[in-house]
Amino acid sequence: MSTVRHLVMATVVAFLLDASAHAAAPFFEGKSVRIVVGFSAGGGFDTYSRLIARHLGEHIPGKPTVLVENMVGAASLIAANHLYKVAKPDGLTIGNFHGNQLLNQVLGRQGIEFDARKFEHLGVPVQDSLACALSKASGITTFDKLRTAKIAVKFGGVAPGDATYNTAAILKEALTLPIQLVSGYKGTAEIRLAAESGEVAGGCWQWESIKSTWRRALDGGEVTVVLQANPKPHPELVNVPNAIDFAKTGEARQLIKGGLHDPAAITRIYVLPPGTPKERAQTLRRAFADTMKDPAFLADAKKSNLDIDPLTGEELERLVSGLFKLDAGVVKRLREILK
Repeated sequence: MSTVRHLVMATVVAFLLDASAHAAAPFFEGKSVRIVVGFSAGGGFDTYSRLIARHLGEHIPGKPTVLVENMVGAASLIAANHLYKVAKPDGLTIGNFHGNQLLNQVLGRQGIEFDARKFEHLGVPVQDSLACALSKASGITTFDKLRTAKIAVKFGGVAPGDATYNTAAILKEALTLPIQLVSGYKGTAEIRLAAESGEVAGGCWQWESIKSTWRRALDGGEVTVVLQANPKPHPELVNVPNAIDFAKTGEARQLIKGGLHDPAAITRIYVLPPGTPKERAQTLRRAFADTMKDPAFLADAKKSNLDIDPLTGEELERLVSGLFKLDAGVVKRLREILK
């Protein structure tokens, strides 16, 4: 009897999902879905979004065209605010901005015009690992050379809220490193160019992006990863020093964990405007999850040297909720560092 009941329930669930897909098809059919990326073309966020755009439409009922639009500014805050306040909540606009902007809301930073808990969360394509890569020309080719440098080493950054800024700023304070943060770049593509021209030594951001977009320089020895900032060493960076191992105080360890480790998992968030009809939000959430498992998508990611380690919309939602439960003392100190 129990087996029959389970079979009936499974059939009902399958029927409801199929009915939902058929209901969504007329809406999405013949339309275009935009992914609004908060960073410039050619950077890591843009690269992941264009990869997703090539495959997502195949998993949305009605198979709409999926386009990428770059909306650059303030470490993707402009894009985040636009998605929350301006974008029509009809399921045709997806936002991709830096997850550290959610941390900025927790820290009470100015300029935040959204409540992260009210977005419709689709998922994350990869849980990021943080690394600091510097040019050979800078002369800083090891962590020892960095921490013993007599002159401040210039690290490129975008703005508070972006990994390039937050990672360098937190590591500077937590590990007492001689870092001079040069901010104002539009994205990691510009920071790479600045490092190659000698304007800065390099910077810190997601290893998943560095190894893809800076591959030739890494392979040629023109760029070296001198430090990583991850809960445990990344399998591809086992010989690279890990920041948490050099934290000498409890506060330093908490800053690295709360300011870097925890937000890194949700760096590359994909969300919908609040108020998006639940049925369409669920359709896109399923489409996102299905895309992450699509063999053609995974093959394309491998060809582009992009890691895929996804979070579902439900998992992302839980992690976002957890950010708002950070220890008050850690929040206060992070607020001082990332001002």
